[in-house]
Amino acid sequence: MTLEPDPRTSALAQRLALPIICAPMFIVSYPALVLAQCKAGVVGSFPALNARPKELLEEWLVDMGSELDQYRRAHPERRVAPFAVNQIVHPTNDRLAHDFALCVKHRVEIVITSGLPAAELVQEVHAYGGLVIHAVTNLRHAERALREGVDGLSLVAVGAGGHAGTLSPFALVSEARRLCAGPLALAGAISDGAQVLAALAAGADFAYVGTRFIATTEANATQEYKRMVLASSGGEIVYTPFFTGLPGNYLGRRIAELGLDPAQLGQTDRTRLNVKAWKDVWTAGHGVGAITDLPSVAELVGRMAADYARAAGRVAVLARGLPAAHTVAAPEDAFPPPREGVASHDAGPQSQPAPSAPNPCT
Repeated sequence: MTLEPDPRTSALAQRLALPIICAPMFIVSYPALVLAQCKAGVVGSFPALNARPKELLEEWLVDMGSELDQYRRAHPERRVAPFAVNQIVHPTNDRLAHDFALCVKHRVEIVITSGLPAAELVQEVHAYGGLVIHAVTNLRHAERALREGVDGLSLVAVGAGGHAGTLSPFALVSEARRLCAGPLALAGAISDGAQVLAALAAGADFAYVGTRFIATTEANATQEYKRMVLASSGGEIVYTPFFTGLPGNYLGRRIAELGLDPAQLGQTDRTRLNVKAWKDVWTAGHGVGAITDLPSVAELVGRMAADYARAAGRVAVLARGLPAAHTVAAPEDAFPPPREGVASHDAGPQSQPAPSAPNPCT
């Protein structure tokens, strides 16, 4: 069965410079990072729990909304993205009612929920026209979230940072697309613009990118954390439920640095350790091996835009080389063109590599 696309998906995409929703990262995603992401034209997000004490959350929402409004007025030619707030919907989150009420009060455009989807919370966001996207790692969780009325899904596939699943991104997005006509954001080792395009080609509407933004100047991560991301490779990432009870991906080097053997965590008594997940044990996804520098967010998004355009050109050349029988269902616009302000180039067989894209924030 083919589902009719949700028009809100394309409406959101048209407001962005690139089809990216930045993942909310505990401790790392603070206002400086989120604002830089939004100004660069990609959806920035943060966990509500990053604002501590809880009274700080309203200050963040007001200040961020005001700053982005001012930036839009000052730069009407640029695509400035909205921000999203992540809410952990679980009985252990004693701040949920307080934090969710503030999101409703300030009409946060996109709420990313994790944990247990709840129809009553979805309805509160829908009442003011907001979107609810629920993070899932498998189809069973996706089905449950959709029954509760969420608009879309962030698909946290194998290789993503944080609490990640075990399904291939290709498998997860294809199965989810049969269930959900709304926005799908795909996560799993996405570090450059070509991989963003690959996510869309696989059936997603947006790439869901986290680890790559840890290694930026605006990220609220220690310099040691950032340097370890640069030094690590995908094969060093350790997938374990040891630190939180849920399976997640962590930097193996950091685990060893804390005096633990990554291969023997199952034989270790966690209750005797004074180690906190996220703060002491640093998360990252399989995409670390492709990360080699610490740019600003604006520079990174500009570079990803150029990657995206070049990859689209390569795919167009490959599509034109297929026999006619294989190209009937692949029209010229099979892949979305780069957004306004994003570099593009002649994709013909004789084309030269595209020059670096202009920064979308300049």
